[in-house]
Amino acid sequence: MTIGALAGTTPSAADTEGPATVACPSGLDESVECYTGQGADGAYYAIAVPEHWNGSLVVHAHGGPDLGDGSDPGRSLDDLGRWAVMVDQGYAWAGSSYRRGGYGTRMAAADTENVRRLFVSHFGTPKRTYVHGQSWGGDVAAKVVELYGKKNGPYDGALLTNGVLAGGSRGYDYRVDLRVVYQYYCRNHPRPTEAQYPLWQGLRVDSTMTTNGLRARLQECTGFSSAPQERTAQQQRNLDDILAVTKIPERTLESHLRFATFTFRDIVHNRLGGRNPFSNQGVRYSGSHDDKALNAGVERFSADPTAVRDLSYDSDLTGKVDIPVLTLHAIDDPTAFVEHEAAYRATLQGSHRDKYLVQTFTGEHDHSQLSDSEYADSISALDTWGRTGKKPTPKSIAASCATFDSVYGTGCFYDPDFHPSPYASRVAARPGGLDWPAMTSAQERAWSRIEGVGIAP
Repeated sequence: MTIGALAGTTPSAADTEGPATVACPSGLDESVECYTGQGADGAYYAIAVPEHWNGSLVVHAHGGPDLGDGSDPGRSLDDLGRWAVMVDQGYAWAGSSYRRGGYGTRMAAADTENVRRLFVSHFGTPKRTYVHGQSWGGDVAAKVVELYGKKNGPYDGALLTNGVLAGGSRGYDYRVDLRVVYQYYCRNHPRPTEAQYPLWQGLRVDSTMTTNGLRARLQECTGFSSAPQERTAQQQRNLDDILAVTKIPERTLESHLRFATFTFRDIVHNRLGGRNPFSNQGVRYSGSHDDKALNAGVERFSADPTAVRDLSYDSDLTGKVDIPVLTLHAIDDPTAFVEHEAAYRATLQGSHRDKYLVQTFTGEHDHSQLSDSEYADSISALDTWGRTGKKPTPKSIAASCATFDSVYGTGCFYDPDFHPSPYASRVAARPGGLDWPAMTSAQERAWSRIEGVGIAP
């Protein structure tokens, strides 16, 4: 059977030659064999097989989403280097760069499943297969679990690290709030002299604004990149109000505003045909020096129900899980707030599947990468759970980390007694937005019958 037939796609010339041997990224042992290629779905991929392969495979879902028209041939190799610890632990590794940039969780999940099938067709069926996702890739990997991870299916477990696990229809509400609160104080995105557009668009479809241009406007309004003593009194007050109201850390203010600008434009214009999936109706903003004026003056808008449906169908999670899922999340993650984990637990509880979930938390302050000792510890704990059926606990995982830290020396920062507060304690819930899952299995089934539902390809 061809790879294209396995993946449900049309074979192309890109995948007929199969994986080609390439030099491995730095950080991998010289005995590891690395391969790259382009699959039938158009996505570039990277594969690594260690000399002393333990027979099991980690399939990786990368974060982002990166913005761009095509698949990035370097992305999967970069992530292979970043998570070399998985290969060092004896696992084969396979990651897709996805067939295109831009938003599309189901697309990315399908491409992740495709690279697993491609691995099987060229290297044989692994003893066990685990899917790993970080950041938005955590949402992608969680979607892989729900779509392809049935009991006795191809996946034996999932590791979700610093994941955006509240899904798309609610998981970006704090960036919606940032977009409107920023504009209330700064009035420069857009400026009064520029063409106006509703802020839920993120940016006009034909705008030529760059990330540097956005950064200059943020600096102009808040002085965020200057030392506090170099800011004007107005800049400092703007910055204080924006941070207090949105609860976004100062160190990631720029990256959140970029997402609420450029990725929102991609979601709205490129994926939803100009329809609005976002709302801030019913939100009362607080924490500023004048909440009454803020709530009276901030831009308000309501979502298009069909846009909400399509974004939800694409990226929300039903909690319908049948295999072990282990999560690892930094308590002070400044990008995917740790309260995403509360949303995910509530999602699985709402589907009566939380018996398949173990959540661990660390005292780290980063989003993009955690301790190698903890990654090694986590994949080992997941593998033991998958092989034996014995469910670990946060305390048992914390206790086993020292063994791996003796090898990697990157530290073990677990807090086994930590429990995140509800998602709504960090992100203002919209009317009807307190119940989880955000999309039930029944809704998913009903929506799947609607022609063209979901995100545009």
